[in-house]
Amino acid sequence: MNISREIAPHLPYLRRFARSLCGSQKSGDAYVVATLETLVADLDSFPPNMPAKVGLYHLFMTCWTSIPINVDEMPGDEENAAQRNVSLLTPKSRQAFLLRTVEGFSLQDVAAILSISVPEVERLIAEAGREIAERVATDVLIIEDEALIAQDIEFIARDLGHNVIGIARTHKEAIELAKGKRPGLILADIQLADGSSGLNAVNEMLDSFESPVIFITAFPERLLTGERPEPAFLISKPYKVDTVKATISQALFFERKASRVA
Repeated sequence: MNISREIAPHLPYLRRFARSLCGSQKSGDAYVVATLETLVADLDSFPPNMPAKVGLYHLFMTCWTSIPINVDEMPGDEENAAQRNVSLLTPKSRQAFLLRTVEGFSLQDVAAILSISVPEVERLIAEAGREIAERVATDVLIIEDEALIAQDIEFIARDLGHNVIGIARTHKEAIELAKGKRPGLILADIQLADGSSGLNAVNEMLDSFESPVIFITAFPERLLTGERPEPAFLISKPYKVDTVKATISQALFFERKASRVA
């Protein structure tokens, strides 16, 4: 294959990843340049059995771990939520977390890029979630009418270090709980026990305050067609525990507070 043509569309995304990993665009670009110079000097350095994007990131990580380039500290006046929080993660968990949540690679692709196993990727992402929670632990409101699912979601949130302020089974209960203490994160089902809507409850809350929102539902199409808050995360039931943990960490990591769409 023509390597230069294959990797060219992925370079802007690699620059974004490099900035997040290194702390500044200057340092990130230095590593991107080093990666391209390595490739020009030796075409055989490109992994032959990987898709172009995966191979490019794999080569970048090889350079990042083997070539000493000074990494700038993040300028305080240019920090945003992601830049502040990424600095909290240890290097290996930072790599896995960014590859999975920012770049959108599958667990298998992250494993290939980092030359580790899929279970190790899962461990690192879980570690990243715990590290993030130590800094951004918050009060969580759960809106879920099925008791066993509600307990499971509560366990997941507490395992990440968050405080669950309550579990609401209906629209009315959710509003009352939110009045008592505004949650820093809302985990909501859409269809509730009495036929009321978790989506409507969330929208009503967001008339008064902003908060990250994750919908965990067996009816994802209702979120796509209803008046939904922006931005909002969506997890379909049945869910995987690791997916819920990663999504909670992602929502808080980027401090994506939702507001009702006018």
